[in-house]
Amino acid sequence: MSLQCGIVGLPNVGKSTLFNAVSSAKAQAANFPFCTIEPNVGTITVPDERMNKLAELVNPQNIIPTTIEIVDIAGLVKGASNNEGLGNQFLGNIRNTNAILHVLRCFDDDNIIHVDGSVNPIRDKEIIDTELQLKDLETLEARISKIAKQARTGGDKDAAKTLEVCETYKAHLLQGKNARTIEIEVEKKEFVKDLNLLTEKPVLYVCNVDPDSSINGNAYVELVRNAVKDENAEILIISAAIEAEIAELESYEDRKIFLEEMGLNQSGVEKLIQAAYKLLNYITYFTVGVKEVRAWTITEGTKAPQAAAVIHTDFEKGFIRAEVIAYEDWIHYGSESACRDVGKLRVEGKEYIVKDGDCMHFRFNV
Repeated sequence: MSLQCGIVGLPNVGKSTLFNAVSSAKAQAANFPFCTIEPNVGTITVPDERMNKLAELVNPQNIIPTTIEIVDIAGLVKGASNNEGLGNQFLGNIRNTNAILHVLRCFDDDNIIHVDGSVNPIRDKEIIDTELQLKDLETLEARISKIAKQARTGGDKDAAKTLEVCETYKAHLLQGKNARTIEIEVEKKEFVKDLNLLTEKPVLYVCNVDPDSSINGNAYVELVRNAVKDENAEILIISAAIEAEIAELESYEDRKIFLEEMGLNQSGVEKLIQAAYKLLNYITYFTVGVKEVRAWTITEGTKAPQAAAVIHTDFEKGFIRAEVIAYEDWIHYGSESACRDVGKLRVEGKEYIVKDGDCMHFRFNV
């Protein structure tokens, strides 16, 4: 499953610095607006200690973790919905992502220019919210205009339902609220799902703080926390400056020592990935063998045949059964054969819902 998160925010809030720190790609970082013009796409390897422990037991030829694509999208300005700045190009790039990582500047530094002249994360958030809401209103109005006539003649029931839902979303957005906060039946959301509304996307607010505030945050973070308390959103405190230093360290041991000296138990990168997974209800299952130990990403609640399709569509088409060992059992008993001997290898059918950490073999025939 391909997961793509877009890093967004006003110019000079630390987006590209964060991108450089967490990604295998390197974006230009400079002290002026619009340093990023084309979206930079990088890949993050998802850290998972469970893979390392399985590999220690199996000694495979390869270890293949799952990955997340991170897109560093150009900084937004007021009027983007009317094509100011990089305008529609920026908004189009957001539409293609699964989730939004909204970076907010929560630190003071006279040496780093803010596009609006002062540090105010709530104002920054509202600027981007407004531009995304205006774009969503444009999208909704286009759909309303297209289906209004056929809906009102009564000949198309789906058109009438779609019109009703579009009007509900429009009224909500006109109140200055994001689509993700709307209280509406899940079934009704299906009528506008294809519109891929920007403010419907899951969002993680990334508060970029100074190094001294990296653990507990600061007054700016508290303002953000209060501002988003009614949204279906997560908040992550991170210091892009610290992450940039960690990224320069070559060995795992050096990074671990650095984190300990900073009083941190894990890097911001790990927190970012974990938060992104939680945001999208993603879990991981493993395939384990002497050739490779590999992690696969699926949505929580996925049944075995659909989980198998992540490996290859033929696995779903010809699905017979899944052989499952819980991760904890594999670690406890030390091998697949030992788990089999004590009855910890289960045979599951098409209705089995895969759990996080399951170690799986799929039997299929096409």
